[in-house]
Amino acid sequence: MKSKKHILFPKQQILLEDFGNRIALARKRRKLTATQVAERAAIDRGTLRAIEQGSPSVSIGAFINVLRVLGLQNEITKLLEEDPIGRKLQDLRLLNKN
Repeated sequence: MKSKKHILFPKQQILLEDFGNRIALARKRRKLTATQVAERAAIDRGTLRAIEQGSPSVSIGAFINVLRVLGLQNEITKLLEEDPIGRKLQDLRLLNKN
């Protein structure tokens, strides 16, 4: 089965590429090779390369496995810890109930 090409807006693509660069830096800081991380994350080196380049076609599971190998899996929970827009919408709905 042919995989779909995922298209992102330029700003979101830049964010994903930055995320990939940060993963690559974390790997290098730990002095781990791409082969070591790929093996420990149960992915192939091509998938790790795609992650580090910010490819939108890589599964979130592969990203999380790589973060686990780097000891950063708990950092993913910080992404939505704060939700200022959602909080404001909720507050407005609560105020309008009266």
